[in-house]
Amino acid sequence: MPVESTRGRGATRNAAPTRFNLKERAIDGDWLDTVEALDGVPRRRTTVTIERPKSILTRNSSPDVGFDRSINAYRGCEHGCIYCFARPTHAFHDLSPGVDFESRLFVKPNAAQLLHSALSRPGYKCAPIAMGTNTDPYQPIEERWRVTRSVIEVLLETRHPFTITTKSDRVLRDLDLLKPAAELGIVAVALSVTSLDPSIARTLEPRAPSARKRLEAVRQLNSAGVPCSVAIAPVVPQITDHELEAIVEAAVTAGASGGFYLPVRLPHEVAPLFRAWLDEHYPDRAAKVMATINSMRGGRDNDPNFFSRMRGQGPWAELLATRFEIAARKYGLGQAKFELRRDLFRPPEGAQMRLL
Repeated sequence: MPVESTRGRGATRNAAPTRFNLKERAIDGDWLDTVEALDGVPRRRTTVTIERPKSILTRNSSPDVGFDRSINAYRGCEHGCIYCFARPTHAFHDLSPGVDFESRLFVKPNAAQLLHSALSRPGYKCAPIAMGTNTDPYQPIEERWRVTRSVIEVLLETRHPFTITTKSDRVLRDLDLLKPAAELGIVAVALSVTSLDPSIARTLEPRAPSARKRLEAVRQLNSAGVPCSVAIAPVVPQITDHELEAIVEAAVTAGASGGFYLPVRLPHEVAPLFRAWLDEHYPDRAAKVMATINSMRGGRDNDPNFFSRMRGQGPWAELLATRFEIAARKYGLGQAKFELRRDLFRPPEGAQMRLL
């Protein structure tokens, strides 16, 4: 829907996906002219489609991530972070990784039931389940659908270890579940803080809560006994990298139990979207930003190789690593590693979930 406004969205374009040989959408020029003449350019509304998958656990064998299974309650994310590496997944639905990813969302309301079934299977081996590794489990539509909360209820009931990564202080709403889980030693949370500057965040991640709210959530979670670290992810060279030390200091002040950083990644359709975003918001330094990213990614927009994709390579990557290490030592920020208990897991009882 290219006639709709992208104001308030992260992506500046909504090109149809072509990576899977899908045809470009046919646009009736006369119809577009009529719409614009009569109604102007309407603001794009967010729509939610119910999805009923047959399974909810996603497995991976990547050697450079600390989990082998994850749950994503939603497809797409209204936060609109321009750098989100999950954007290309929307192409599988013949939707654009651009504005469609931020406004055409999918919800899996039966996630808790599917998880209950998965944990009940004979021979299931317990290991931490990660949430928020693809799209944010606490994006705005969680307020209504509460799918993430229903999943946590099953995990707490079965005493199954899990981790949460989010950009939202909405995670505090589930403190009544997270606190007993923390007392059992089966949960760890990470709040992502990319920039402390509201003017940068307004375009970089337009619909995500402010850094101030996220840091307050870090404080409240750790005060309640829930281990919560800060993820400076991603670091965008020439845009946010100058804030690295300030974010480390703010994380320690908020009581973060650890922290880490990740350089920006631009896989598949994310790269052209990011370039268009730079041209729109930072035309004065767009070439310099991409040159720096290319230098960290072996001369390309993206490096898909294990390990190096998380750290980057070359002088710029080494400089970021050194700066983070010095800042962590200076302010006393520890590593974001938490050993979660697996020995408490108990499979669900019967075919039905407990209600209370």
